[in-house]
Order: sequence, then C-alpha cells, then structure tokens
Amino acid sequence: MQRFRIVTFNIAHGRGLSPFQGLHGRQRFQRNLRRIARLFDELEPDIVALQEIDENSRWSGSFNHLDYLNAFADFPYAVFGVNNRRTGGYHLNYGNAILSRHRIAAWENINFGTRKVGEKGFLFAEIDVGGRLLPVVNIHLHYRSRVHRFRQIEKLMEYLNTKREHRRTHWAAPPILCGDLNNPSHRLDATASLFHYFSLQGHYTLHPPQGVRTYPAPWPRRSLDFIFLPPACRVLHCQVVRCNLSDHRPVMVEFTLK
Repeated sequence: MQRFRIVTFNIAHGRGLSPFQGLHGRQRFQRNLRRIARLFDELEPDIVALQEIDENSRWSGSFNHLDYLNAFADFPYAVFGVNNRRTGGYHLNYGNAILSRHRIAAWENINFGTRKVGEKGFLFAEIDVGGRLLPVVNIHLHYRSRVHRFRQIEKLMEYLNTKREHRRTHWAAPPILCGDLNNPSHRLDATASLFHYFSLQGHYTLHPPQGVRTYPAPWPRRSLDFIFLPPACRVLHCQVVRCNLSDHRPVMVEFTLK
C-alpha cells in the first residue's frame, strides 16, 4: 500500500489573519506565502488543495500567488483554476489550486456561475500515482446561501456522474473531495448532501470528524473545511493544524491507498 498525505487549506488571498483585504503591500502577502510554504515543508504533503488563492489581484499585491508560493514549497506539479476574472483598473483574479508531488495527468476547472467577482467553483484533477490515476476534487462553496450551496453540489454531482461513466476504469479509487464547504450545519447542508451522494459509491469517511472546528483560526467556532475519502483509502492520521496563516485552519489526512 502507498502512503499519502493530503492537505486542504483556504489561504484567504494570502492576507493572514488581517480582516482588511487590499490595505497591505505586496511584501506582506509574500511574507505570509513564504510562511505557508514553510508549513508545507513541515507537513510534507503529497497533495495540497488551496482555496482563495490569487492569480493577479490588486487587493493582494498584483502577482501570481501560486507561482510565488511554489517557488518556496517546490512541488513539481501545480494547476490553477481561476473562478473570478475582473480586468481593468481594479483587477481581481482568484480561485482554487492543486499542488502535487505526483504528475497531474489531466485537470479541469468548473465555475458554478458567470459572475466576475465572488464566483465559486471546483477544480478536478487526475493524479498519476505509480501508473494509477487518483481523482481529486478541490471545491469552494457559496459562503452565505444554503440554496446556492445545494445548487452547486448538484452541479458537482452531475459532473462526477459523467466523469465516472467515462473514466472510472482508469481510476485507482473513487474521487477524493476536499475544500471549504462553507456550511454551518452537517445535518441539513452541503456536507449531508455530499455524504448521501458518496454513500452510493461505498463507505466514504469525513475528516475531520463532525464537531472539530476549523474557522476562525485563532478560536475556531465553525466546521467549514473537510476531506472526504473513499473506501479505498485507509486513514492513518487526521489533524487540524493550528496556525495563524489564514482565517481558516488547514486540515491534513494521512492515508494508505489499497
């Protein structure tokens, strides 16, 4: 069995714990991204799923955060799924990204809607692990509306059903899903919908367990960030990492792949 570590982390556009986006210079964002890179050096993940990462946004220094972060984290493979593109005087471009120690054989970025600012989406990647493809979904859901989150989950389910129909013979396991679900209730919100959907494919497990909180980072009161693992993954260790590099705490899971 191969051992893997996967991390999901909403990095809040690189601003750290500051609530004031756009009031800091480029050096502050770069310093925080270097600290995030050092955290990844300590955790030694194979795969990292990032949310709220900026490609080129005026409010976060007008530079590519993924390129800068990876210059210090040094993952061989990386893909960027931009869900928001606003050009002009106040340019904003941000979304989700995946970093990997293993080759990313294929990937696709899906927007939930068409807004230029505030849009959410998910990034799908097939990661080559010793000749087998491990499908990974990195998702960020709407932060206010439960109705929007249900619609977004429906779009994800339709996408995965189509992918599974055409690609599952190539997969080493059903998809791993991770990200910021932005739901305050496990029983009546997006987490429950995803659990029901994945239960049709086997015994998925949710990490961290219900009741373990990830937001806000200094004194967590809500559970927003999760990793869903399929039956082919046997969990060895799960950790919500204490750090003040974002308003979210990262979640790390170590597992073996059958």
